Amino acid sequence: MKFYQAALAETAATFQQAGIDQPRREARLLLAHILGVPSNALPPPNTPVDHQALQAAVARRAAHEPLAYITGTQGFWTFEVAVSPATLIPRPDSETLIEAAIAARPNRAAVTSVLDLGTGTGCLLLAALVEFPAAIGIGTDRVPQAAALAAANAARLGLTHRADFLAADWAAPLRARFDLILSNPPYITTNDIPGLMRGVREHEPVTALDGGATGLAAYAHLIPAVKHLLKPGGLAIMELGAGQFPATAHLAIQAGFTQIEARADLAGITRALLLHAPD
Repeated sequence: MKFYQAALAETAATFQQAGIDQPRREARLLLAHILGVPSNALPPPNTPVDHQALQAAVARRAAHEPLAYITGTQGFWTFEVAVSPATLIPRPDSETLIEAAIAARPNRAAVTSVLDLGTGTGCLLLAALVEFPAAIGIGTDRVPQAAALAAANAARLGLTHRADFLAADWAAPLRARFDLILSNPPYITTNDIPGLMRGVREHEPVTALDGGATGLAAYAHLIPAVKHLLKPGGLAIMELGAGQFPATAHLAIQAGFTQIEARADLAGITRALLLHAPD
């Protein structure tokens, strides 16, 4: 048995040696998980820690397995979602899409239907449903385990009655039209995958990362598709990689969109492509 203060110091030292960014913060978060206390809690120094559980978790993180896969959860927007190796771990960058949707639709009641293509954990759809209380939504994902996890996250948040999730190839089975369409498609070029951080390239699903030779394969498919899935006056918002706005905007023009916008994330990187359907 170890005590909190010593366990924290030893874990942080192990993480620093393993090349983990912010080793003390990561150690504190991991210990909070093992102790079953809030992530911002500061347990007394003499709090006992299960040595066996700590040793197993530290070994996983020192091997660069993402912390969220070890704890099983990740914060997004105003809530937490369960995560698994079947899905990407939600990132703050993706919250830019929700911010853009709110800014573009200040009348929250006007959005009554939402589609999330490549839903993963369901985080984008669930955040949209939280912010647009009159809406119902559908999330699709090619990976059945991801669709099932998203459905479980909807249940955790009490949104089961407003959200359905399908294991499907993007929008292939859908015939409905939507007020708001969201998507975080794979957009990293194939050649760049080996250069990603070790935790990402070794543990997160490559199919959710790899956007093909140019990084644009998913957009070339999705942008023409969403044009036919939007209601008149509807809005589609897609996450982008750095520098991808000009190429995706060109794809949108080719698909017939005439009102195209960009939105930057907090770092000033153009992170979202906004496509407005005509009224």
